[in-house]
Amino acid sequence: MITALYDLLAPAKLNLFLHVIGRRADGYHLLQSVFRLIDWCDTLHLELRRNGQISRSDLGPALPADDLCLRAARALQTASGTPLGVHISIDKKVPWGAGLGGGSSDAATTLIGLNRLWRLDWSREQLATLALQLGADVPFFVGGRNAWVEGIGEKLTPIELPGAAYAVVKPEVAIPTAAIFSSPLLSRDTSPAIVADFLADTKSFGKNDLQRSAQAHSAEVSQALSLLEHHVGASRMSGSGSAVFACAGLAPGASAKSEGWQQVLATLPQTWTARWCHGLDDHPLSGWSKD
Repeated sequence: MITALYDLLAPAKLNLFLHVIGRRADGYHLLQSVFRLIDWCDTLHLELRRNGQISRSDLGPALPADDLCLRAARALQTASGTPLGVHISIDKKVPWGAGLGGGSSDAATTLIGLNRLWRLDWSREQLATLALQLGADVPFFVGGRNAWVEGIGEKLTPIELPGAAYAVVKPEVAIPTAAIFSSPLLSRDTSPAIVADFLADTKSFGKNDLQRSAQAHSAEVSQALSLLEHHVGASRMSGSGSAVFACAGLAPGASAKSEGWQQVLATLPQTWTARWCHGLDDHPLSGWSKD
């Protein structure tokens, strides 16, 4: 039996656009978005525990004590009935409070890894169903493909995207998602889009309807957007922030770092984080779950 799995990648995502097109009677917002996997990754290590205990190495302020990874492991343990446990270690690189899906991706990699470590042989569909209980973004990472996203985030349609490079900047501030969705500045009536319109202009289609609320909440978001706009190109926020990005080029010239990126790094506040990223076609562990 496998006793440990090391160096399991958990990639971040970008919302290439994010429209709020309505609201359900229960208060949940109806969204349209495209989720794009990028090569900014956390790395997880899973060590088998035969006594059934589930634990995680302390990361201090980098993660809450009871994070999504632990919740994912407990949920899978309960649903599968396995007597086995796990100790989880995380090399945390993707910043939290960024709108990059880092916590959800960690949870998805935990589910995918434990499916193999515990020899459960669950299908991808089974894992995705369990993942939805943990958060709307977790099934996307379990699915492992770039996706057109609708509903409250649970309706995923795989989509093929051209290769691209992205300049990503994360200000120090972390913005509470609840504050963004409750803001009076939030527009909830953007007209529904169709996939063909997005595919005609993947670089600049649409907008992020949450961005205005985030900018009102923190001047750092506006500062980061302006920094990228000036040195790289058209910029927008990912998710509910506070990370922002600019598409720095589509394939075949997407790999070359621009002179503008060097200017971004030269003027970046010391407490901010920045990363030059490339889009991924699929999740690094996409082949680990059965269809």
